[in-house]
Amino acid sequence: MSIGGIDTGRIEAMVAQLRAAAAQATPAAGAPSPTGQTTSRVSFESVLKSSLDQVNAVQQQSSQLAQRFAMGDGTVSLSDAMISLQKSSIAFQQTVQVRNKLVAAYQEIMNMGV
Repeated sequence: MSIGGIDTGRIEAMVAQLRAAAAQATPAAGAPSPTGQTTSRVSFESVLKSSLDQVNAVQQQSSQLAQRFAMGDGTVSLSDAMISLQKSSIAFQQTVQVRNKLVAAYQEIMNMGV
């Protein structure tokens, strides 16, 4: 299924691959690692906040780069500004897709019979 030029099937496949890699790379919480140290779990909230902060940083950087180009800064080329804006757009689209998946999952859970 394609939404706005983004193939959600590929996104889901990539998420599944990331989950599988993470499951292989990180043992269960509190279990000793190969080095003998115990591991701790990362909360969903912190991962989500970190991702949103990264998207925000990319958007601010691309905005500043575009503004510098528009003001005539000779150190910023048009291609650099356009690439930065495209990266920002892709990061935002990815964030929207993740939000849509979370909302759909929440709605599905809420519609389940008890």
